[in-house]
Amino acid sequence: MLDILRRIVQKVNAAQDLDCALEIIVKQVKRAISADVCSVYLTDIDQRNHVLMATDGLLQEAVGKVKIPLHRGLIGLVCERAELLNLDDASSHPRYLRVIETGEASYKGFLGVPIIQHRKVLGVLVVRQEAPRCFGDNEVTFLFTLAAQLAGAIIHAQASGELVTHQSQAEKAPIRFLQGRPGSTGVAIGTAVVAFRQADLDAVPDRSSTNTEEDIKEFHVAVGRVQDDLRQLKERLSDDISAEDRALFDALLLMLSGDTLVSHTVDRINKGEWVQSALHHTIEEHTRAFDSMDDPYLRERGSDVRDLGRRILHYLQTGKPREVNYPDKTILVGDDVSAVDLAEISKERLVGIISAKGSSSSHVAILARAMGVPAVMGVTDLPASRVEGCEVILDGYRGRVYIAPAPAVKQEYERLAKEDQELSREMEALRGEPSETTDGVLMPLYLNTGLVSEMSTLGADEAEGVGLYRTEFPFMVRDRFPGEEVQITNYTRILDSFTPRPVVLRTLDIGGDKPLPYFPISEPNPFLGWRGIRISLDHPEIFLTQIRAMLRAGIGHNNLQIMLPMISSVPEVDELLMLIQRAHDELMEEGYVVSMPRVGVMIEVPSAVYQIEELARRVDFISIGTNDLTQYLLAVDRNNAFVAELYDDLHPAVLRALVQIVDGAKKYGRPISVCGEMAGNPLACVLLLGMGVDSLSMSAGSLLKVKWVIRSFSRTLAKQHLRSVLRMEDPKQVRNFMTSALEDMGLAGLVRPGK
Repeated sequence: MLDILRRIVQKVNAAQDLDCALEIIVKQVKRAISADVCSVYLTDIDQRNHVLMATDGLLQEAVGKVKIPLHRGLIGLVCERAELLNLDDASSHPRYLRVIETGEASYKGFLGVPIIQHRKVLGVLVVRQEAPRCFGDNEVTFLFTLAAQLAGAIIHAQASGELVTHQSQAEKAPIRFLQGRPGSTGVAIGTAVVAFRQADLDAVPDRSSTNTEEDIKEFHVAVGRVQDDLRQLKERLSDDISAEDRALFDALLLMLSGDTLVSHTVDRINKGEWVQSALHHTIEEHTRAFDSMDDPYLRERGSDVRDLGRRILHYLQTGKPREVNYPDKTILVGDDVSAVDLAEISKERLVGIISAKGSSSSHVAILARAMGVPAVMGVTDLPASRVEGCEVILDGYRGRVYIAPAPAVKQEYERLAKEDQELSREMEALRGEPSETTDGVLMPLYLNTGLVSEMSTLGADEAEGVGLYRTEFPFMVRDRFPGEEVQITNYTRILDSFTPRPVVLRTLDIGGDKPLPYFPISEPNPFLGWRGIRISLDHPEIFLTQIRAMLRAGIGHNNLQIMLPMISSVPEVDELLMLIQRAHDELMEEGYVVSMPRVGVMIEVPSAVYQIEELARRVDFISIGTNDLTQYLLAVDRNNAFVAELYDDLHPAVLRALVQIVDGAKKYGRPISVCGEMAGNPLACVLLLGMGVDSLSMSAGSLLKVKWVIRSFSRTLAKQHLRSVLRMEDPKQVRNFMTSALEDMGLAGLVRPGK
């Protein structure tokens, strides 16, 4: 049954629309478990009914017309309880409801499984048997798995407007949207452009061909290159593999030289498909044929076809530079939008970012805030490959995405976007004003940066300096480690730009969600693995080269500060300080007049919270990285959309840890800053002010918002609010309390769309 399940899931994934997916489910399930009937009912909460959307065994004319009232019958019971119902004699159940319009006979056996997504029942998958029958455990788990698979397809259809529950024209269709997590505040309306991974067939978006002759030519060249590769591989391995294995290469070459795979792709291109999507659909078509075969050996040949497709796609994508047409108002959409994807499009054309993966504190969200671009992260039900060219609205305040929005929705968001612009103009009046509370306490605001392009942003003039310069970005955009001279150029530029204002350069912090293509790190749990300062200690040559470059870049500037990330123990700091002193001494011996900069540590790991006093004794300043600290304290992967709702930097445990860090740093007179995304959160900055934090460092897009909040509160009032929230047990209570506090000051527009 596992093989049958796998094949059905593949067919559902390949279905062009929801109707096709439902047809596949009802036919294949009925056949697989030898039932008399299989049906799917979708629940419409707004119309308060369950609609028959597909069936194999009941009357086809009943599809879309039969509607069971909410909470009525066995279908209503399954939906109401959100759990399965398995009866050998359904007609004897007190909730049994016979629906004559479906042509229903006197069926006895009944198994109903809820279709659930994000705790919400979307519908019910039902199988029936005329004779009494209690379905077995294998059959129950079989239906459970398919119901989960179907849930994603239903969500996609709802969001895109594809799902119409056969309402009359007079009925108002509910507004549908995909729910994600706010990544960067703001409202964006634009055209979707799909960002996809190279040589990933499933990620290739559907596009139209702009030059069919050129596409066909490129395709034949790519096929020819793959044929050459296979011949060379066969020849090189001829002495090491059996004749049977060599025959596999012959079979693959036969596929490429045969007529079907090549001609079908060319036919699709001639019909107007882009070469890469034409290849994708042809490979998909061929693999489905293999996957449906009963013979296990033949089924496995489907993987060979996929491999051929990936090889051809590789040459199509690397044969010449990738060219993408970005419209004036581009909303970049992808399964996992990366920093490199953002780098490929000019800031003038980019108006929004939507990513199926990631959270509000993943690095692409951080970049979005730095660029002032609205973003929604963790949209798990995002049909990325199917939205190319669609009009899209994203609400970066509430984490909502509307695909092909209704006119009324678009009109409302155009109004909200206009109010957002008005609010931005009001904030502009604060430019150049001091970041000072109403009772005269200065709270300097610094800039988090790492992109060269950010040096020209208005945030550079507004900030008191750089509180966090992410040195890993120059490492990420190269195909090898940058040498000392290359790094000196980068660091000198940032130090020059802000002199005499201080600049805090963070040493290389790779691993986790920031891998280097030329320094691959494969770990089952990268966020608890080999990352940050752990790599620097294991590779002192990388660390020393970077420190030397920093010290040399600091000559004549007198504004360099160095920060060490991912500190988890006191001995790590002792060893790193010795390496910094060693780099300093070596440069002095070489004739460079370098001075020893101020050195600080980032508190991101719970163990560092409990050793804050020992760490404060050894360094010059403390900076709190709330992004990682929150995920480690709450045991929540901040890039995992499935647990994104559990990640909350206003959690009482996080707030209490911050108070402990501030108190420990103050005991030794060390200045303390917050450089995580919490610093740029208008709700959180009031609490940080109340804790006694000395400065905040944030993305450029947050500077004026936070300044507006700081200038609206006194430290005395901030302390009162802090005392109130420290007594709370639920992060939602904290968030609601602080939202009300901002509303009382007339600042609600900083945390929701519109004024």
